[in-house]
Amino acid sequence: MAFISKRAILGLCFLAASTFAAAEGASNLVDDYHRVTEQGRAVNHLDIDNDSLLLNRDDGFYSSGIRFSREHALREGGRETVFGWRFGQQFYTASDIKLPPQLVGPPDHPYAAWLYGGLFKETRREDGSSLRYGLDIGCLGPCAGGRWTQTKLHQLLNQPLPQGWSRQVRNEWGVILYAEMAPVRWKLAPWLDATPVIHGRFGNIHTDAGAGITVRAGRLPAFADDAGLHAFVRLDARGVAYNATLQGGYFSSDNPHTVKPKRLVGDAEAGIAWNSGKYGAVASFVRRSNEIDALSNARGAQNFVRLLFTYAP
Repeated sequence: MAFISKRAILGLCFLAASTFAAAEGASNLVDDYHRVTEQGRAVNHLDIDNDSLLLNRDDGFYSSGIRFSREHALREGGRETVFGWRFGQQFYTASDIKLPPQLVGPPDHPYAAWLYGGLFKETRREDGSSLRYGLDIGCLGPCAGGRWTQTKLHQLLNQPLPQGWSRQVRNEWGVILYAEMAPVRWKLAPWLDATPVIHGRFGNIHTDAGAGITVRAGRLPAFADDAGLHAFVRLDARGVAYNATLQGGYFSSDNPHTVKPKRLVGDAEAGIAWNSGKYGAVASFVRRSNEIDALSNARGAQNFVRLLFTYAP
């Protein structure tokens, strides 16, 4: 796991794509897409991750992520089929954005930005099981616009401006295949359930795999966009084979500095989710363990706020 060749990464991408295609059948996939987009319900999602929302003026590591997605969902009996597209941007900085470029180096986090867009399909069932897979294509490096976005955002919020973007990782086009499966939902009580998940990503930007569990309590919806109000806790762990935001693009060279990733990373998230059927919102706090091998968890752990807004016209 400490080293994966370029040929192995491309082989994993090809294998994943072949598996998905074989499972669905190309003609069935196209037929399902037309049927769902013509008959299904449109739902818009806006996801925001940001450590500045903690209002502590402490900005570093995974600094921001924003993603807009639009999906069409068609419910037939106890099954819901979803097709959608999404685009987003994530950026990462050194532990202290006030550090001048000459002081940004190992073991600190490199400056990096990832701008991407992609397509996905998901199948959800009333019993809580689901399967989601998709493909993202994008650009890592200055082409992703992280410097401009963070500078403008900090000017708007009257926060210190980042100083080290001149030492961000080099440009590289990226492809990521990803999948997530929930095999079952355990109904522990009418107001309490738990759903285990397994997930993986394969590509030249991220290659990792992991598992987690989400526990919900409250007025629980059978499907994600149904009316409901509940609190939740999510625990997740993933094994990391490659992380280009730390190591630079897989095929690029001459990066200002790179660092070795931690091979096991965990997330803990707690929040509240509300949905009226037409409008929805989720607010949560995320604690992510250290992602850099040479840093202690005390120095490298990350905290940020996650917000999700949903609108189904």
